[in-house]
Amino acid sequence: MNRVPHQILSAALLGAVVLSLAACRAPGAPGAAEERPDEVKNFAALYKENCAACHGDQGRGGIAVSLANPTYIAIAGREHIAKAPDEGGPGALMPAFGRKHGGFLTEEQIRILADGIVRQWGHGSLPGAPAYAATLSGDATAGKAAYESYCARCHGEGAGLKTTGQRNAGSITDADFLALISDQNLRSTILAGKPDEGMPDWRGFGPQPLTDQQITDIVAWLGTHRRTTKAHPPQVPQSSAQGEKK
Repeated sequence: MNRVPHQILSAALLGAVVLSLAACRAPGAPGAAEERPDEVKNFAALYKENCAACHGDQGRGGIAVSLANPTYIAIAGREHIAKAPDEGGPGALMPAFGRKHGGFLTEEQIRILADGIVRQWGHGSLPGAPAYAATLSGDATAGKAAYESYCARCHGEGAGLKTTGQRNAGSITDADFLALISDQNLRSTILAGKPDEGMPDWRGFGPQPLTDQQITDIVAWLGTHRRTTKAHPPQVPQSSAQGEKK
């Protein structure tokens, strides 16, 4: 009996293995099914994909309000925390993510996001806090006085051209800045502060906490600095106007 050389036998076995593997995943054969966007149910994955770009990877340090702030969560409450990504923010930069409002997240995904934010960064209720949304009428004149007493030392007086304290936190009376931020966002920032940037919440601005009325008044005064555009009648070229007179 003729023996098959060892090298030929090894090559044959290797080829059989390769063919076997190729048969398991032939070209064009479907692989493992990938998870569809509307099937993602993991909070961390949903937050990273939809929220982290503006609110920060860990809920802070982004360009939008810090979500990893127990004070903000306690004042806003779960209902608003779910409503904001669902419907977006009218007059603000936050888009609507909910399907009913033109987005692509399901109601269940919105619920997972809201529950995850409250569970991960919330520390319970905060009795005695001012209302999240304004319920009083604002007085811009009184707001200017409150701003100068509580805010100017960090954000500057009047048009924000100078500060009376040691820390310059940047002007918040700048018309371009105010054009990009809603009244509710201003109110939320005053209420909850920005702990990651050293800004206190409404209780830490002075010897006494800011009242609901003072917060409403400050927001009303800040609103008077927004840039407004006035409609102008169309300009008629001078040559055309002269031609009409002729």
